[in-house]
Amino acid sequence: MLKRLLLALAAGSALATGALAADLPSRAAPAPYVAVPVFTWTGFYIGGNAGYAFSDQNRVTTTGQAAANVTTVALGARPGFVALDQDGFTGGGQIGYNAQIGSFVIGIEADAAYTDLQRTLTVVTTAPAAVGGAAATRNNTFRSDLAFLGTVRGRVGYASDRVLVYGTGGFAYGDVTTRANFSGPLPAAALQFTGGRAGIETGWAAGGGVEYAIPNWNWFGSSAVTLKGEALYYDLGRKTVAVNLVPGSGGVGTGYNSRFDTNGVIARAGINFKFGTF
Repeated sequence: MLKRLLLALAAGSALATGALAADLPSRAAPAPYVAVPVFTWTGFYIGGNAGYAFSDQNRVTTTGQAAANVTTVALGARPGFVALDQDGFTGGGQIGYNAQIGSFVIGIEADAAYTDLQRTLTVVTTAPAAVGGAAATRNNTFRSDLAFLGTVRGRVGYASDRVLVYGTGGFAYGDVTTRANFSGPLPAAALQFTGGRAGIETGWAAGGGVEYAIPNWNWFGSSAVTLKGEALYYDLGRKTVAVNLVPGSGGVGTGYNSRFDTNGVIARAGINFKFGTF
């Protein structure tokens, strides 16, 4: 009898322990921690851009070389000043590197772009009788052409996660062609004075923009794809063209000096493929 009582007590104790264990909270291991990558602007990038280029302050100032030519300009027989405004398409590519330190981003970028900036302007002037002995009209043609523009610039910006606002400035260069042709009295309009200049001119560029890194876009093996909008002012300086007398043309004096300004604004959009730190 005692033996049966002890077995019953042991069985009851086991059942009670099992019930209490079922009521206790679970002790399962927590899920492993997975760190979410934080976006950084640090890394190399390469991309392309396209936009609109314009200039409303390109001026040509003409002065006489000899006394007779100075008088001709003063009397209005040759234009002392003309505006040679330009506008057109621009498109090209860029490459650069950024380093992010906290919320600040510093970097360097080099770009080169085709620019459809060319303008030919003909100004008709009327010479008084004091010039050449009789009143007559003359054609005066000016041409300016910026075939491409390149820059090497520093960039400094402030990043808020995937948005970067930046300023930029540095060296600029471009393929510039300028020419001036002055004809004799119409209607014959024989070329009396001509001169031109072509080559690489240098100067500076400055501006700013906004860039945005698109989430989950990783094309062509890049760590990120970014879109940007940017505006740059460029100034390649002032260059003087000697518009010299054409021998045997009937022109007076030795010729003229025409000074061309080359500057403008580029407004463009671009895409970059960033490689490096995520």
